Amino acid sequence: MTRKALITGGSGGIGQAIARRLAADGIHVWVHYHSNPQAAGAIVETIQGQGGTATALGFDVSDWAATRASLERLLEAEGAMDIVVHNAGITDDAAFPGMDYSQWQKVIDTSLNGFFHVTRPLLMPMIRQRWGRIVSIASIAALHGNRGQANYAAAKAGVIGASRSLAREVASRGICVNVVAPGFVDTGMIADIPAETIKALVPMQRSGRADEIAAVVGFLCSDDTAYMTGEVLNVSGGII
Repeated sequence: MTRKALITGGSGGIGQAIARRLAADGIHVWVHYHSNPQAAGAIVETIQGQGGTATALGFDVSDWAATRASLERLLEAEGAMDIVVHNAGITDDAAFPGMDYSQWQKVIDTSLNGFFHVTRPLLMPMIRQRWGRIVSIASIAALHGNRGQANYAAAKAGVIGASRSLAREVASRGICVNVVAPGFVDTGMIADIPAETIKALVPMQRSGRADEIAAVVGFLCSDDTAYMTGEVLNVSGGII
C-alpha cells in the first residue's frame, strides 16, 4: 500500500525538495501551500513528470478552524496520513526592543501554533493504524538563538519541546516524532546574507542545499528509524 504524506509549506524551497524526495521514495505527497498555489502546482507537475504522485492542498496553518476543516475533508476522502512533515514557517525579523506584537504573533501562529493545528486533527487516525512519522523543520536559531529573531527562535524552540513531548506520548503506538534543525540553507530566506558571512560562520564554509535537508527528512520518514524518536538532528554544516 502506498504511504501518504502531508508536507506543510510544500511550495517553498525546502518543502519542494522534501516533496520530491518523499515522492521518489514511492510516497504520495500532499504539497501544502498558503499563498502560492502556482509554486505548489509546479512541484506537483514536476513530481508527476518524474513518475511520482502528488496533490496540491491549500489552507492557512495559522488558522485553527480553516486547517481543521481542510484536514477533516482530507481524512474523509483519503484516510489517515502516514507521514506529516511540518515545514511551514515564516520570519519577520526585528531587534526585540523594536519588535511589534504583530511580528511576534504571526511568526508564532505559523510556526508553533501551526504545529498544533495540523498535528491535532491527523494524530488519532495515525494512532489507530499504529504507524506514523512526524517530522518538524526547526532551525539552529532554536538551539543557539539569533539576533533579531527572538520570535522565530521562540517558535522553533517551542516546536522542539512539543515534538519531544509528543514523541513520549505516542512512542508505544509505532509513531516516531523527530525534528530537523537546519542551518543556512540556500533558499530565499538567506538571500540577503553575503556568501562571505556564511563562509565565516559555517565550518563547512558554505550554505546547505535543500536536497541535503530533504535527505535527512526522507531517512526520518522511513522504516529504518523505527527505534528513533524525540531527536533533534542538527543539519548545519558543523555549527554546534
